[in-house]
Amino acid sequence: MKVLVTGGLGFIGSHTVVELQKEGFEVVIIDNLSNSSEDVLKGIVAITGKTPVFEKLDLREKAAVQNFFKKYDDVTGVIHFAASKAVGESVENPLLYYENNISSLVYLLQELQQKPEASFIFSSSCTVYGQAEKMPITEDAPVQQPISPYGNTKKIGEEIIRDTAKATNINAILLRYFNPIGAHPSIEIGELPIGVPQNLVPFITQTGIGLRKELSVYGDDYPTADGTCVRDYIHVVDLAKAHVVALQRLLNKKNLDKVETFNLGTGKGSSVLEVITSFEKVSDKKLPYKIVARREGDITEAYANTAKANDVLGWKAQSTLDEAMKSAWKWEEKIRNKVS
Repeated sequence: MKVLVTGGLGFIGSHTVVELQKEGFEVVIIDNLSNSSEDVLKGIVAITGKTPVFEKLDLREKAAVQNFFKKYDDVTGVIHFAASKAVGESVENPLLYYENNISSLVYLLQELQQKPEASFIFSSSCTVYGQAEKMPITEDAPVQQPISPYGNTKKIGEEIIRDTAKATNINAILLRYFNPIGAHPSIEIGELPIGVPQNLVPFITQTGIGLRKELSVYGDDYPTADGTCVRDYIHVVDLAKAHVVALQRLLNKKNLDKVETFNLGTGKGSSVLEVITSFEKVSDKKLPYKIVARREGDITEAYANTAKANDVLGWKAQSTLDEAMKSAWKWEEKIRNKVS
């Protein structure tokens, strides 16, 4: 069974490729290497003993996407990760985000709709809920007006997929992630942010290793237990496994609707200070940080109700925050030792 993974050399994509290969899928990766490295292929091979096919191409180029599907006309499933994902950058450069995240999705779906049937897994985000009124967040929570162009591309992307599935033979699952962290237990692949990290955990590990002077904690006056923002941090390997389960659900025609939606998280919220405490525990290091003013656009708390994913999808997150944080720290130590 041949599966296309777009953005397959990225953080979540590479871990998903590993899990797909473990399950016997033949994987073809598309990546334009704008936020990843071809070296990740070596890590995938080291873990699985198999080399996935890799095609370097830009999904914004319609002709390149058409040529890809002519060459690989036996692709039956697509897991679509390829997208720009920095909230701040999307505010500064919205057109880049709309072009990259929307046009690439449209070009993929245009090719898939020509097939007798196709299975499509979409990398969505809990950002579509905004600041939900109730915790934990269920899949029925209202989708809010996004606070960033990045969030809007996820909301629009979901709408495009729903409209397309209604009119074609495409079946889809929308996976709304919470906060992926960690690295593969082999420490062969992990998160490789280019430039200053936009996410909390790589900023913590880079500060811990001495690459950053200190961590800024944006606000300690939120209405939470310790005043800092609360998020649902999920180990990337748990997240990757959910994609394989979702794809198998579509391929085995177990889906109950043309488009299904699942939250992927642990069901537990952790505050920024709790994440720092977890890092200090697993690394045996004191983390330098300072409390600064709130950051525009940050919501108070977001954590998943995972009942639907647990019961309907048959998937459950296994790793604790400490386990995920430990793997992230080991990965940081490994890549810095390489550099030095």
